Amino acid sequence: MRIYIEENYETMSKKAALMVASQIILNPKSVLGLATGSTPVGMYHELVAMFKRGEVDFSEVITFNLDEYYGLPKEHESSYYRYMMDNFFSYVNVPEHHMHIPNGMGENVVKECLEYEEKIRIAGGIDLQILGIGSNGHIGFNEPADKLNVTTHLVRLTEKTINDNSRFFEREEDVPKEALSVGIATIMKAKKIVLLASGRNKAEAIREMTSGYVNTQVPASILQTHSEITLIVDKEAGALIEAI
Repeated sequence: MRIYIEENYETMSKKAALMVASQIILNPKSVLGLATGSTPVGMYHELVAMFKRGEVDFSEVITFNLDEYYGLPKEHESSYYRYMMDNFFSYVNVPEHHMHIPNGMGENVVKECLEYEEKIRIAGGIDLQILGIGSNGHIGFNEPADKLNVTTHLVRLTEKTINDNSRFFEREEDVPKEALSVGIATIMKAKKIVLLASGRNKAEAIREMTSGYVNTQVPASILQTHSEITLIVDKEAGALIEAI
């Protein structure tokens, strides 16, 4: 595991954007796994700026998002579809038919999950997976549990995650209680993984995920077993790493 502790959120975001851009320059047909949430926003904005300067071209890139709320229409202001359009897709040249986000409104959830996995397989798998981390150690919406799902699945969100995500909704009771999420094995099959974390509220989770132990109560800890994992954090999120 390569660990970069950056001075602040801005420098962390720039380093992450450079890693994504480098991947695309080396392989213009890269398949990217994309994350949502507060942390990757700066990275997306940096990539948009790089695109506008002509430094990176997304015209052959294929993307797969990690997750989407279940039962939330994609047009909803807090859907991850809207998040991706508002922060990234509307400003770069990823072809629309190359953008993949789980369908949270599908009538047959099992079918939706199986088809999403098949689309990833047909694309050749994920070349570079971007991850955030929840304050409880989740990646995607793979929540702490005695057992972890390996492939794309419907997950019941924990109260901790619901509380954390309530800032994106007018009322906490409006936060969806379930989501579709890519599973642990699918994430681990990515050729390269970059995990981003910012803020003191992520420091405990970062310490646990770099502890040298795999613990299903900290799903991100399994990333320690991946051969090409890079961790990029700001000083606050990385504050406890040296205390291990």
